[in-house]
Amino acid sequence: MRFSLLAAVAGAALSTVAPAQVAPPLADTPVLGRFVDKGELLSTSDFATAPLPIAQARDALTPSQAAGMEAIRRLTAGSPVRRSDLIKAQLVRRGEAVSIALRNGGLSIVTDGRALSGGGLGELVRVVSLSTKRTLDATVDGSGSVRLSAH
Repeated sequence: MRFSLLAAVAGAALSTVAPAQVAPPLADTPVLGRFVDKGELLSTSDFATAPLPIAQARDALTPSQAAGMEAIRRLTAGSPVRRSDLIKAQLVRRGEAVSIALRNGGLSIVTDGRALSGGGLGELVRVVSLSTKRTLDATVDGSGSVRLSAH
């Protein structure tokens, strides 16, 4: 009887001990130091460093990689930034007035237009010429300006 009571107490004591938890390995990761709204441009000063589990830190952009890029959605403070969170800075936005330029040698033609899509530097956008009402494909040349390529 004494033996079975001792075995029962020992078994109960062993069953109440929790298994050891192993913490996941951490990595110092660049994270946002503040909330960033959709459409805001990021700079290197928007970042801090925090220890995150390696699985969470995977594919996080460095501050220099994210600088000058635009958030496509609201980003929370303390979270890493990934390529899918950002786009090139939009120099032309949908519905915005644009200057459409065609340059070929010494010839330069400029007209007013409206953007039908948005884009960053060097990206192709659709625009409509206000004088001819024609829809054109143009390359973003700068803030509010696009250029047509001469064929």
